[in-house]
Amino acid sequence: MERSFAGRRALVTGAGKGIGRDTAKALFASGAQVVAVSRTQEDLVSLAQECPGIETLCVDLGDWEATERALSTIGPVDLLVNNAGVALLQPFLEVTKEACDRSFDVNFRSVVQVSQMVAQGLIARGAPGAIVNVSSQASQRAVKDHAIYCSTKGAMDMLTKVMALELGPHKIRVNTVNPTVVMTAMGRANWSDAQKAESMLSRIPLGKFAEVEDVVNAILFLLSDQSAMTTGSALPVDGGYLVG
Repeated sequence: MERSFAGRRALVTGAGKGIGRDTAKALFASGAQVVAVSRTQEDLVSLAQECPGIETLCVDLGDWEATERALSTIGPVDLLVNNAGVALLQPFLEVTKEACDRSFDVNFRSVVQVSQMVAQGLIARGAPGAIVNVSSQASQRAVKDHAIYCSTKGAMDMLTKVMALELGPHKIRVNTVNPTVVMTAMGRANWSDAQKAESMLSRIPLGKFAEVEDVVNAILFLLSDQSAMTTGSALPVDGGYLVG
């Protein structure tokens, strides 16, 4: 079934590359007005050239004050995709304060801040809305050298449940998608080693990693009215990894 987002305004963070970029493009192609947020201006320029009509906003979401200034005049938003994230991988015994702070600032705190601003706007307008937080299978399974990343995504999953509980009475739905390794440019680079890839693939019943399109389709479903009775849920896009 074709999904139309005509008349809706969507904000996508981490929209410069990978999942966020393709989500912004898919929403735009489905009729939404799209605001694409990234901290990399060059990515936003190329996105705007590829999809004329997409609004762009360059800000580092790890900076609370800069984000407050940048989004304060963004206007009404109906749909939000919190996709921005960093993966600073360190063995647990070598985790640094800088990596811990940066990871939680971007992967968790920015979700709180941006979602608050969007939800407050929806409530003030008396409008329904949908928020999708891009989490990971790493929120539910320990992965070597991913102590902080796993923790930020676990925190995101629980935040999503509380948001769903508190925002539901305002007709705002909140869900996560929880992908396995996704074959973005970064994913291909990080999992190009056959031995490393096999250690993960051997635990995925479908025997393959996710493509970006797989995750985008799940996000669009959760944003759409086709999931009108779904909130507080975590949707695995993991080929069955979490069933074991």
